Amino acid sequence: MAKALFGHVGGPDPRMVQEMRRLQKRVRDLEDEIGRLQDSNDRLSEAMAEVAVNATEREPALA
Repeated sequence: MAKALFGHVGGPDPRMVQEMRRLQKRVRDLEDEIGRLQDSNDRLSEAMAEVAVNATEREPALA
């Protein structure tokens, strides 16, 4: 019990600090990836909308 109290009073555990930094970096990396995927999704959505508009404009000519 004394060791637990001493560790708590003695400051943060270096392993915990290292793990926290690793997890914070991982969160930043994942947030960046989400941003890239959202941009890619937006571009694909715009392209699909353009294809849909072009397809409806050509339909009367095919009939």
